[in-house]
Amino acid sequence: MRSNRCERCVAGFCVLILCGCGPSGGIRITPVPVDRSLEMTMLERESPWISEKVAILDIDGVIQNAAEGGFLTDGENPMTLMIEKIDAIRRDPSIRAVVLRINSPGGTVTASDILYQELMRLKHETKKPIVAMLMDVAASGGYYIACAADAIIAQRTTVTGSIGVIMQTVSFSGTMAKLGIKADAITSGPMKDAGSPLRDMKPEERKVFAEIVNKLYENFLDAVRAGRPKIDPDKYASIADGRVYTAAQAVENGLIDRIGTLRDAIATAKERAGLKRANVVAFRRPLGWKPNVYSAAPGVGRGGLTVNFLNVSAENIWTNTPRFLYLWTLE
Repeated sequence: MRSNRCERCVAGFCVLILCGCGPSGGIRITPVPVDRSLEMTMLERESPWISEKVAILDIDGVIQNAAEGGFLTDGENPMTLMIEKIDAIRRDPSIRAVVLRINSPGGTVTASDILYQELMRLKHETKKPIVAMLMDVAASGGYYIACAADAIIAQRTTVTGSIGVIMQTVSFSGTMAKLGIKADAITSGPMKDAGSPLRDMKPEERKVFAEIVNKLYENFLDAVRAGRPKIDPDKYASIADGRVYTAAQAVENGLIDRIGTLRDAIATAKERAGLKRANVVAFRRPLGWKPNVYSAAPGVGRGGLTVNFLNVSAENIWTNTPRFLYLWTLE
């Protein structure tokens, strides 16, 4: 009986959608291929007679090691998808250079570092030049990853920087006291519940977390030093304090090489690879159609916080447990 009711509910929902009561724009029913392996998509063909290619690699949205997706949609871990694309570029000798297009406010420390390390490995093993192209926002973990590139170009409207680490916690102890609620944890050691939102943080706990944050901050600075060796070491204290910069300010402080467009980034990638002409490609899942080089990465347009016209869905970032983030946040 329960199974029949579920079937009727599903059928009724489908009828409502088909009758126009669902989301505007209509519904497309398309067979999904069983083989979901990455496909190479030609975005721009300079000549049918050349095999050399420049690959565009998108880093879009919050960087985290967690599956995305929602109602009636497939979920995929964006970090593992990115590594799969990097591996495809590594294996293809016809891909001579990479344009790393970044549109991200950052994300978790570990996910950002993994992608940075994978890009460094790609660069060192294959000698393929990488040019970072910064779009709306390339801040914190987004900029961290850009430091793996041989050159960094930004749109004149880009916001970047935010070099630093944040560990965001909250305390509900005041509200709980007003409601007559008291937390009582049994722990194996005095630090086991450090960072709990059910009570205020103790000074010794804050010291422990500050040491971790400072160590992760040093890792960030190491990436910047390796990727931007021309920056005066004496300037780090003033430019790497967590603030964000316009593209012009980033050029002035040595954080990026110049202001330009995606076309400029592609041209720079070809020049560094010693190519006069090259076709431009990207990798996608089946059905992930991209009409041209300016096509956005999958995911833009989902609900979330809009920052500088970048749609950010951070629903999996803010949890009730402490997390260390390379993230520019307005909250």
